[in-house]
Amino acid sequence: MSIPKEPRQLMINIMYLVLTALLALNVSAEVFNAFKLVDKGLVKSNVALDQANGQMPDLIAEGAKAKASLRKYADRVEPIRELSAGLSEYLGNVKTALIDSSGGYIQEGPDTGELVGKKNFDVTTRILVGEPQADGSVTGQGEEIKAKLLEYKSAIMEFIDEDDKANFMKEIAVDVDDEAWQKKGKASWSHFNFDHMPVQAVLPLFTKYQNDVKSTEASALGYLSGKVGTSKEVVLDKFTVVSAPEKSYVIKGEKYKTEVFLTAFAGGDSNTKINIKVNGQNLPTDKDGKAIFTETASSLGKKTLKASASIYNPVTGKTDTYSNDFSYEVGERSGTIAASKMNVFYIGVDNPVEVAIAGVNSNNINVNMTGGQISRSGGAWNARVSSPGKAVVTASADGFTKSADFRVKRIPDPVPKLGKNRGGSMGSGEFKIQPGVFPVLENFDFDAKCSISGYRVVRVPKRQDPQVSENPGGKYNGGTQALVKKAVPGDKYFFENIKCKCPGDNAARDLGGMVFNVR
Repeated sequence: MSIPKEPRQLMINIMYLVLTALLALNVSAEVFNAFKLVDKGLVKSNVALDQANGQMPDLIAEGAKAKASLRKYADRVEPIRELSAGLSEYLGNVKTALIDSSGGYIQEGPDTGELVGKKNFDVTTRILVGEPQADGSVTGQGEEIKAKLLEYKSAIMEFIDEDDKANFMKEIAVDVDDEAWQKKGKASWSHFNFDHMPVQAVLPLFTKYQNDVKSTEASALGYLSGKVGTSKEVVLDKFTVVSAPEKSYVIKGEKYKTEVFLTAFAGGDSNTKINIKVNGQNLPTDKDGKAIFTETASSLGKKTLKASASIYNPVTGKTDTYSNDFSYEVGERSGTIAASKMNVFYIGVDNPVEVAIAGVNSNNINVNMTGGQISRSGGAWNARVSSPGKAVVTASADGFTKSADFRVKRIPDPVPKLGKNRGGSMGSGEFKIQPGVFPVLENFDFDAKCSISGYRVVRVPKRQDPQVSENPGGKYNGGTQALVKKAVPGDKYFFENIKCKCPGDNAARDLGGMVFNVR
């Protein structure tokens, strides 16, 4: 925008800029007030979490008295609380440092007063981001904070039993988002979260980190509480038999395998006892109340299993029996062998082949061929053949065999061309700049390259004797090039006895000739 020369218009422009700045300040004040309210809300939530977490140690210790094997869970309580308290205190100290470095609070105090430097972003950038170093690192405290959050998360997981870690991982509130800052193209996690952020906007982040720590502590204590049995138990009064097969469709000759168990079964150290039968056959059960049933699939069609489970309820002293029917299908094994590009093999090139047998991992399939060689490259097969005729590819696995026949052909004849032309009329200038004759495989999907072995060039000028040059290879030699440079309108050029070799050829093949009229 150009600066007006008229004083009155200049004054109006300045007043407009001042008004815009004042409006921005008003919006900014509302936003900063919102940050303050969010921080207060998170602080109250942290207080409530501290109170709830403080009640858990005694409950866990009481529950662990029931059995000596539960004592290990009670021993984990104090280390978890110390880890959480240490990280929460560390985060609180960072908050205090930011407040003090930005001028602290005005006279009313931290509970009701305003921050002196609530809009100060130099403090957050200097303390949390710092200056970038030559090796890409930064001097600020932000990356240390990130590391401590990740260390805390990893340390908490050490107090969780190995079998429970996958499920408990979903309950951990402490996390570090490394995708957002990378997608935004920021230099680091610290830059993304703290760079040029006002103090008032950063404080709720740290209160939120403290909240995540306390929530994670609550989840860990809740987990320990459940292990020692202090959590509220649910009485299960409905049961059903469940079958969990490895697969419901098996091939003739394979074994059908399934887990049969009673849902809602307590298992473990429970006094509950169950007995499982399939088609009248008693099956042994493990400590979790599960039994494994196997049978060989000897005939085709649908098979039905009658399963029952009897359970002794230590509360009522009764034994109840539940039953259910299950089925699976027995089918024949099938396989496919197909050329990936054309239903024919070409000599001298890799011919990709797709091989599959239903129900068998591709790594367990044996493949061989007659009339050539077949090898595996990654997850695909490539066939190489050397003479025309027929090739047979055979795949086998687990007693099943599948074969497929393929015709074997030479690579089709390429088309000789001078530039883009097969013959005909060509301007003298275009004709003279061509480097030689080259073969082109048209409509051929394979990666194959043929080469010109040689040809004869005959120049027939008007009212003059023909001039001949023998040319070995595709590119012009000196004699041919000199002959081509003589071209003038009205000349005829004959390219005769063009020979070519393609992959797999023992001898050169004849591609015929070309005739060009120079204009």
